[in-house]
Formats: sequence, C-alpha cells, structure tokens
Amino acid sequence: MKLKVAGAALAVLAVAATGCGSDSGSDQGSGKTTITFWDNNGGTRTPIYQELIKRFEAANPSIHVEYVGIPISSVQQKYDTAIAGGDTPDVGGVTTSYLANLTGQQALEPADEWLAKSSVNGKLATSMLDSVRKTVPDGKLYLVPNTSNMDVVWYLKDKLQKAPDTWDEFFGSADELTKKPDEYGYTIRGGAGSIFQILAEMYSYSGISEFFDASGKSTVNDPKNVEFLTKMAGLYKKNTPEADVTNDFPKMVAQFGTGKIAMMHHNLGSYNDHVKAHGKDKIGAFALPTGPGGKRTIVANPVDGFAVFKNSEHKEAAWKFVEFLVSHDSNSYWNEQTGQIPANTDAQGDSWLQGLEHLKTAVETLNDPNTQVVSPPYYLPQFSSITKADTEPLFQKVLLGQMTPQEFLDTLAQKLTDAEAEWKKATGG
Repeated sequence: MKLKVAGAALAVLAVAATGCGSDSGSDQGSGKTTITFWDNNGGTRTPIYQELIKRFEAANPSIHVEYVGIPISSVQQKYDTAIAGGDTPDVGGVTTSYLANLTGQQALEPADEWLAKSSVNGKLATSMLDSVRKTVPDGKLYLVPNTSNMDVVWYLKDKLQKAPDTWDEFFGSADELTKKPDEYGYTIRGGAGSIFQILAEMYSYSGISEFFDASGKSTVNDPKNVEFLTKMAGLYKKNTPEADVTNDFPKMVAQFGTGKIAMMHHNLGSYNDHVKAHGKDKIGAFALPTGPGGKRTIVANPVDGFAVFKNSEHKEAAWKFVEFLVSHDSNSYWNEQTGQIPANTDAQGDSWLQGLEHLKTAVETLNDPNTQVVSPPYYLPQFSSITKADTEPLFQKVLLGQMTPQEFLDTLAQKLTDAEAEWKKATGG
C-alpha cells in the first residue's frame, strides 16, 4: 500500500537506529527483557505498531519492545549497514522484494521449526508462505507473513455494469466505454511503476506459470505475452488518454478521479484514493481477467512480514513478539487499518473484511484452489532495476510506436535471463 510520510515525521524516523539486537537486554533494575523492532515502512503506520506494542507489553509484562520506524526508501540500506556492523534489530519488518538480499548475508533465523510449534501454525495463508519460500534458494521460511496485496482493475459502477471476466471482454468494454473527445474506457500506466503492472497483465492473459523455463530462460517474451502486449499497446490513444505515456501512480489516480475514465489497473492500496474521489458506493474492483486458456493467473505481490535476526540475543522474546503480531486479533487490526490482506486466515473471515467488496474479492481469488499464483523473481538482485530504470523508458517507446512489443519483451527477457544465470552461478543453483 502506498503510504505518504510527512516531511517532519520522516526526519524523526530517519534517525540512526539504536538499541539493536546485539545491545538489547534486560532493563536495568526492572528485570524486563528489551527487544528492538524495526518497522520497515515507518510513518503513517507507526501509530498502528505503537498500539500493538502497547497490547503486547500488557500481555507480556516481562518484555519491553523498542520501536524504530525506518522510512521505506532507505530500509534496505539500513539493514545492510546494520548487518555489516553486527548491530541488527531483534525483529524486523521485511518484504520478499529484498528478503534474498538479507538471507544471502546469512542475517536471519529460519522460522520453520518455530512455526511448527507455534499457536499460529496452520493459521497463515498457504499462498503467502509459498511465496516467501520461493524467494530464497534453500526454500526455508525466513519471513513470517503479515500481509500482502493483489492487483485488481478498479472501475466506476455507473459506467460499467458488469465486470469483465476475460481479457476479450475487457478489451470490448474499454472500446465501448470510450466516448471521445474526453471519456475513455481505460488508463494505461506508462510512466514509473509500469513494468510490474504490465507483467501482471501479461501472465494473467497467457496463463504461464513460471517466469523461467527449465533451462533458465525467461518466459517474458513467450508468444502469448507478445500477443497480449500488442493488444494492450493498441489501446493507447484509442481507448486511453494520450497523456498516459507518462502516467505514474499519482497521475493515473488523478485521471481516474475525474470520472472520465471507466477502468484503471492498480492494487488494493489505492482504495482510499478512489473513495475520496467517488464515494465507496460508486467504485468496484475485479481480479485481472483470464486469458484464452481460461485459468485465473495472479502474479504475486511482495509479501510483507517479520523476521528474527540471527544477531538477536533474545530470540525467545523475539519469536513471542512475532507470534503476537500475526495472531488473529493483531493481524486483523493491522490489516484493517492499512486496507490490505491479512496473512492470518481467521482474520480473513472477519466482518470488516467481508464488508469491503474489493478485499473480499481479493481473498476469495487468492484462496480459490483454481487460481494459479506466479512468483516473480524477487530474489534477483537486479530485478528492481531491470523492471524500473532499465525498461520503463522502453515501454514508453512501445506505446509511442517507436519499438515493437516483440523487441521490448525480447530485451526484457534477455535481461532477466542473464540475471537468473548470474544468480544461479553465485548460489550454486
């Protein structure tokens, strides 16, 4: 979920973390064990953790949790610095997008044995656990899931009466809902953040289940993906505004907010933006449509959760805190405040979630045994740069007709294939 941190708060949260795992211990004279917790997206959600820590300490009076909020923009650097200096926290918020980097430095404790004996065993979403395990070479659980997200297509109910189930129906709706000169069926994200969205769309259309084949070659440029991208690029300027070529998240949301756009692709995190613009009764969301194969295919968003660091001198207290955070009540509270999908399956059935159509749709989709979840190669150190700075400008060329979809996907596939080969060589895979 995109969370904006006020400048003043950011300055406070960006201070160097103190009292980390190697230095934490018993409070002098109090008999309490102190553990340090780093929030990997400090700011707007800081009060949520403060409330949960208050509840945890009330239930566990012998443990004190020291909270440190780290801005999301610098959290990877903070972890790397802490690992190098041997001054890591006891517990840290971690996502699968940089989990492999931390495990590659042997900084984290595997959670498999702990989970087997924990009260939350069997209560965490299988799809999130699988996504975490697929992120690291040894398949162990180094991150205990707290939450995840899912890509959806948001739409205006007064324009689109029936949500399309297939991509053919989607393209038909995009054309029908376009009424020139200023009403369009869809808005494309052509600027920052465009590549992950187009990847999610392509794989939902093609139904391909892996990002790499058995030989390590990227499947991104599979003919079915090329076929889809050709169709999607064909919407530009025909069923979308011309300004879409530079669309980042704020611009796309602003356009959708005018009421002149019928549909836009994002994730669950933009719900509050749409409610503010249109009112909750006027917006709807549907899972990315199915392609010709008819199988619902979802590209997994990063899973966010908690890790215990090897450097912790109080692992028992650290695991107790993690268990509390992903328990039914805590996990439900956290995700209700942030508007995301709880990892705890009991929390997924709570009334607040069932009353939100878009979240209910997401949970039902992910829990459907017929849904195929594809895990992107978040473990690749170059994945972020490849799907951002390296290829976003090229995608804009596709929209402008300066590069063919085939050329674009061949380029992207080669970059991913090379990165996969490097990773396998480095890890002995």
